[in-house]
Amino acid sequence: MIEPALALLDFNSIAAGIQAADAMIKRAQVDVIKAGTVQPGRYLVLLGGPVGEVEESLTAGREAGERTLLDDVFLPHVHPDVVDAIGGMRAPDRADSVGIIETATVPAAIKAADAGVKAAMVRLLEIRMADGLGGKGIVLFSGVIADVETALETGLNVLKPGLIVHHTIIPQLHPAMWENLRQTTFFHQLVGESS
Repeated sequence: MIEPALALLDFNSIAAGIQAADAMIKRAQVDVIKAGTVQPGRYLVLLGGPVGEVEESLTAGREAGERTLLDDVFLPHVHPDVVDAIGGMRAPDRADSVGIIETATVPAAIKAADAGVKAAMVRLLEIRMADGLGGKGIVLFSGVIADVETALETGLNVLKPGLIVHHTIIPQLHPAMWENLRQTTFFHQLVGESS
């Protein structure tokens, strides 16, 4: 169980990431710790559990991997839709529009997703994390255009400018593009399904 608090750290060294994850586990009792490599040679550590313990573990990770820590996020009251999206759940119901935030790091994508879904009546179509993205993150919001605009604006406002790669809103997404996004944003999965 990742709730009520979530933290994610993004290291540019696998060895340092493993060392930091070990320090985090030793520092405080968390309910969930998931850690592993992602492209391009980075290491992510996801923590979940009680707010105080997750915050204490995050502090240990920051201290242990200080020189190699690219970015991190701490959400003391993470939105349940963010937890579901991190776990791979998707919101495939067709909507009026889609908003997309592309970030330089996975923690930035999670932070933007949480802020956006808390600010407006939108669904998280997907949160993509690092693999197949060169370490970047992508958040896809779906809903009525006004709500998607609010979610996108709020998500962007919580990020440092250097972490924003691109963002856009697509009103009245074409049905063929909706079908693609509804399934996955992994190209090889879409091509494999059609052959």
